[in-house]
Amino acid sequence: MRCWPTTSRSCSPISARMAEAAGRTLAQALREARARLTVPYIDDPALEARMIVEHFSGTSRADAISTPDRLIDTTTLAAIDAALQRRLAREPVHRIFGFREFHGLRLSLSAETLEPRPDTETLVDLVLPFARETAARLGACRILDLGTGTGAIALALLKEVPLAVAVGVDISDDALATAARNAADSGLAQRFSALKSDWFAATEGRYHLIVSNPPYISSKELETLQPEVRQFDPVRALDGGEDGLDAYRIIAAGADACLEKGARIAVEIGYTQKTEVEDVFRQAGYTMIAAAKDLAGSDRALVFQR
Repeated sequence: MRCWPTTSRSCSPISARMAEAAGRTLAQALREARARLTVPYIDDPALEARMIVEHFSGTSRADAISTPDRLIDTTTLAAIDAALQRRLAREPVHRIFGFREFHGLRLSLSAETLEPRPDTETLVDLVLPFARETAARLGACRILDLGTGTGAIALALLKEVPLAVAVGVDISDDALATAARNAADSGLAQRFSALKSDWFAATEGRYHLIVSNPPYISSKELETLQPEVRQFDPVRALDGGEDGLDAYRIIAAGADACLEKGARIAVEIGYTQKTEVEDVFRQAGYTMIAAAKDLAGSDRALVFQR
């Protein structure tokens, strides 16, 4: 029988049962969650345990330090337990939560959206100066986000550039609904439009900036991905064809009809693909004018101009 803290040094069977019925303390919940997540495929069980416990209990790191004896009720503990089971089944933490923070925005996730990751913020930061300069010079910056998913790239740029407007293109109705909801939740709905289109097929008008985080994993590599990615991110947002370059070829071939004079194209890439993607765009008449590495030092984003 477990003995819970009381005002006295002894722990009677009655007081133990009362404490058991009341739940766990915050410190105990954190400790038990960490122990359960200490498995080979979770790199930082302490961090993920804290994220899960804090999310479902409405507590913070400061609470864990200042009030570790705070009781967590049994209903909340059940929610934490269910989340831990899902994580142990390889579901990513942010999929469990249903949202992810990206460039200062809280974005809802859905079954057919790629989970936006910090690597993609590299692309946003790379093109942000151009978007700001264009908006300041012309009074607007029109952005086309191909394969918008959650709307992450377009919405991050709209947040930072008040004169910008964006169209988020996707083939998935689920993704488009999620992107539209994220735009509304972020207060950006008036400057964001969700458009169902197979790449450029249904697009109209011309844009100052085309951005995309396209599928770029080769088909044969899909089965080698971690279960957290392979089982929970939509395959359509991952599979870049036999060599991983199919989407880049489509973008390079179709972009010209949508670009204003002096416009730019910015794409995220796999860390080994810089030379290959540059070749695809060069053959279509574009020059690479900027590149950026992610926080890990890997090639991650390229910018092209005709």
